[in-house]
Amino acid sequence: MIRRHFIRSALALALLPRARAAGPPTILVVGDSLSAEYGIARGSGWVALLEKKLAAEKIAARVVNASISGDTTAGGRARLPALLKAHQPAVVVIELGGNDALRGLSLDMTEANLAAMTQAARQAGARVLLAGMQMPPNYGADYGRRFQALFAQVAKAHGAALVPFFLKGVADRPDALEWFQPDRIHPKAEAHPAILATMWPEIRKLLK
Repeated sequence: MIRRHFIRSALALALLPRARAAGPPTILVVGDSLSAEYGIARGSGWVALLEKKLAAEKIAARVVNASISGDTTAGGRARLPALLKAHQPAVVVIELGGNDALRGLSLDMTEANLAAMTQAARQAGARVLLAGMQMPPNYGADYGRRFQALFAQVAKAHGAALVPFFLKGVADRPDALEWFQPDRIHPKAEAHPAILATMWPEIRKLLK
């Protein structure tokens, strides 16, 4: 009887969220080139600016930028378990999906990958923020609508916070081309403060 009680207690403890490491909470950003400072000087991207914003606001939090240029939702899904184990984040920001669409990958698979990442992060005890994306009109109206909608669908189904459009204030402005590098995909350094301004309110809420 005692042995059975011990086993039951051990199993219950194993299912509890892992205890957070001592110290300030960690914000883990899992993204692609838009968050990995592609084509701009180190320290000028929105994630680096987030660190400065936290310091200016006197908010004790650590930022880990695990973004990789060219990454897809499948790549992020494969990398996430090790990142969760290593950093034990309080907040996970997922900025992925754009490369899936650029490569014409299955939207159903993109949605499944984002859902799996959200579930894994939440099961590890983290709050999740999804950064939604939109595709240019030349990809077709129907494809664009479905792609944009999947971020909200995942957020609603799995209890994540959502920024509907990661590049709001950059890609949707009348002079948008002036804010992008020559490839018309990656924002210039001057655009990254606007990206942070879009992301910050939701990140701030999750830290509370």
